Amino acid sequence: MTHHVILGAGPAGIIAAETIRKLAPQDTITVIGDEPEPPYSRMAIPYLLMDNIDERGTYLRKGASHFEDLKVNVVQDRVNSAQAATKTIVLESGKSIQFDTLLIATGSHPVAPPIAGIKSAGVHTCWTMEDARHIMQLATKGARVLQLGAGFIGCIIMEALAARGVRLSVVEMGDRMVPRMMGPTAGGMIRDWCEAKGVQVFTSTKVESITAGQPLQVKLSNGSIVEADLVISAAGVRPAIGYLKDSGITCLLGVLTDEHLQTNVPGVFAAGDCAEALDKVSGKMIVSAIQPNAAEQARVAAANMVAFARGSPLTAELQGVTQINVLDTLGLISTSFGDWHGVPGGEHVEWTDAKAGKHLSLQFDGDVLVGCNSVGWTEHVGVMRGLVEGQVHLGEWKETLKRDPTKLMEAYLASAQGQQAWSGAQDERRR
Repeated sequence: MTHHVILGAGPAGIIAAETIRKLAPQDTITVIGDEPEPPYSRMAIPYLLMDNIDERGTYLRKGASHFEDLKVNVVQDRVNSAQAATKTIVLESGKSIQFDTLLIATGSHPVAPPIAGIKSAGVHTCWTMEDARHIMQLATKGARVLQLGAGFIGCIIMEALAARGVRLSVVEMGDRMVPRMMGPTAGGMIRDWCEAKGVQVFTSTKVESITAGQPLQVKLSNGSIVEADLVISAAGVRPAIGYLKDSGITCLLGVLTDEHLQTNVPGVFAAGDCAEALDKVSGKMIVSAIQPNAAEQARVAAANMVAFARGSPLTAELQGVTQINVLDTLGLISTSFGDWHGVPGGEHVEWTDAKAGKHLSLQFDGDVLVGCNSVGWTEHVGVMRGLVEGQVHLGEWKETLKRDPTKLMEAYLASAQGQQAWSGAQDERRR
């Protein structure tokens, strides 16, 4: 009997298990998760903090017998090591598990910044259900909360904290908010918006130390001392793949995969936030830690795990990794697609209506839109994605967009439809 082992009980791991079960009703499936909770979605934690849902609302599958009914064995344990050569997983409990195929879907873990006092009582990340319980106890109405980090994840957490009525300060070492998603103008607009909402924002600033106590004393690089009842560290995440050291499985930033999500080891696959896959728009290998990517990668990997176990060709292919971020920061919507910071030799245009709180930034490579940012511009988010991911040749519409970036819909309708018609004609000629 084939044994499929899945490391990670997040969305990628659970979707993969369900996909395998559909394709291989008799195979054995084991999912290993390292938290003492039913499989849940981290993306739901902000809604838990807002009291929009209870803990059950975060669960990926609501039925108490869901995994039992599917005959999927869910193990709560931590992976110590993996050995590709012997097809063995060693768990923290001391148990060993043999696999025929393996999916690495252990996601990411928070980065711990090297700050004195970062492990003091009252300092928490916002990543696990246990973190959420601590935060809910401390982030009461009027509590002084300092958040370290104003990136994508940090801004989502900030939304939840504001809903709890705390007095919030945010410290970001970059020169603007969301520096890995937004250019200077856009990041500055988000900062202005947050400050207008009563959030104290420090950019180009580091937390130098945290002194334990009630309240915590947080020393900043600008010389300020900020008192806080709670400090949340949201300094970023990285793929949780440390246990793969000496495993024989090739890793760079994440676990390297091919178009089938297979690693350098036949029968071993990766999906989700820990997988490094090809972005067909940029031609680069990237880790794109968003849930739609995790779900699609899981389905592709699972189909190929079943094919591998049967000795069949691997036919399921990942069509590409999506670089999309849509962010709601205290009611201000911002987006980022593709190579938003531009490419060497490319061209760039910006449009800003400060009074209306709107901003667009477009990046071109030749006549192709390869990336864009927007703030307060929600009319044509799908159009921006379509142009970037479709690698649509704009032709003369590129110059129109350089003069007026707001003509995105017109450019899309003219260029994408024209390109589709041309591609269809080419296909007809080949037949």
